Amino acid sequence: MPEPGFISYNARKVDDPLSTLNNWYQDMDQRRSVRDFSDKAVPREEVEQLIRIASTAPSGAHKQPWTFVAVSNPILKKKIREAAEKEEYEFYHGRATQEWLDDLAPIGTDWHKPFLEIAPWLIVVFKKSYNNEGEGKSKNYYVQESVGIACGFLIAAIHQAGLVTLTHTPSPMNFLADILERPANEKPFLLLPVGYPASDACVPDLKRKALAEVSEFYQ
Repeated sequence: MPEPGFISYNARKVDDPLSTLNNWYQDMDQRRSVRDFSDKAVPREEVEQLIRIASTAPSGAHKQPWTFVAVSNPILKKKIREAAEKEEYEFYHGRATQEWLDDLAPIGTDWHKPFLEIAPWLIVVFKKSYNNEGEGKSKNYYVQESVGIACGFLIAAIHQAGLVTLTHTPSPMNFLADILERPANEKPFLLLPVGYPASDACVPDLKRKALAEVSEFYQ
């Protein structure tokens, strides 16, 4: 019998793990960051389920130190775009090193971010360094790592739903907390436009590193 506070774990049964992994790899290898969005509506219920999936991620001491703020309001999206483009303009016109700009050149990005208004949803991920509990505070642990893992779950779920996204990180991002009126214990971590790709969407023809370039095995 499990100890108090624990339940039995029911392991997932997979008849052919390697085949399952191969199929999943083939699917995930098709995932791309997309900047050309359709304005086709995505039901709120789908976005809610995406957030539920992201929230299954592990976290330090199971504190779940994240808040996912989903925005479809066109007025708020316009404000976010205007503020993001202001920061991006400064990045591309003085803040970024030439080496950084050269590395970005093959992707074809610039300071214009129309997708922030075109995509039907923006999911802004906030990290919480502590929780407010009444008049006190409780500390969260491994916040950066926990929120990063949750974002990975979210990006994979978006792909599985037949939707696309882009990991957008305008810097600094404090304007997101101001526009969305978030509490002091929440700091912006990532901005994800979510929707369907435009009918003429294109992505850079990029190649992923081979297994040997990203791994080492000690047996």
